[in-house]
Amino acid sequence: MNQIIQCVPNFSEGRDLNKIEQIISPFRGKNGVKLLDYSNDEDHNRVVVTVVGEKEALKAAVIEAVGIASKLIDLTSHEGQHPRMGATDVIPFIPIKNVTMEECIALSKEVAEAVYTTHGVPSFLYEKSASSPDRENLANIRKGQFEGMAEKVKAPEWKPDFGDTIHPTAGITAIGARMPLVAFNVNLNTNDLEVANKIAKNVRHLSGGLRYCKALGIALEERGIVQISMNMTDFTKTPLYRAFELVRIEAQRYGVSIVGSEIVGLVPMDALIGTAEYYLGIENFSYDQVLEKRIME
Repeated sequence: MNQIIQCVPNFSEGRDLNKIEQIISPFRGKNGVKLLDYSNDEDHNRVVVTVVGEKEALKAAVIEAVGIASKLIDLTSHEGQHPRMGATDVIPFIPIKNVTMEECIALSKEVAEAVYTTHGVPSFLYEKSASSPDRENLANIRKGQFEGMAEKVKAPEWKPDFGDTIHPTAGITAIGARMPLVAFNVNLNTNDLEVANKIAKNVRHLSGGLRYCKALGIALEERGIVQISMNMTDFTKTPLYRAFELVRIEAQRYGVSIVGSEIVGLVPMDALIGTAEYYLGIENFSYDQVLEKRIME
């Protein structure tokens, strides 16, 4: 591939494996598109897909996947721990190789228009593609979720960028361009969701926490524990270890401890190297010392 764009669409289905396979099928066996990873979570009831490709091939695959998701997912009967407003909840495009952010912004708008004209699914443009500052933050857009979105979009300031009202069963989608994001979750040894919500509030930027961190508390009911679910929007400025340690500090006041963490989807190598440097106290470490990096050269 001469140009490489990454796309990480999130679909509101994490339990029915047959539906998941149908939704991701447009990303398999296509020239100019490569499916790198997909990760479903039953508690979140969500699947996160990571795919890369060239512009036109990626565009076609994403539009097809949105159409399948809108037919298979009915949000009027959907339940899950993760906030959602659409069957295809969010579609971010990320520049990787020989492509600019401006080109990804243009692509996001093309996809948003096609998704509406082809499948009747409206959308908000967000992050770098946002049509106003209020629409840059996904959490701000998604507030009210599917259940409150039909009423929300009646307000002039929340009219969709494409479409007029939400799809009756598939809701509305956020589509935009952004820099690489790390989905990083920390699990706690308690089932008290209120504790998780308090910790998340103190960790996320919106409430005075870490600048490039979005966080919310989630109950992992099957495991009987709670989770601080975070999106690290710029790991170079707010590294993973800093978020991990702040969760640990905030958890101590409630007599709670960390029992594990997880990465959802793919993660840039630099994000893990920076964390390893911190915890191992490695001095004068260089990225060139990573064996796989030298091999790939």
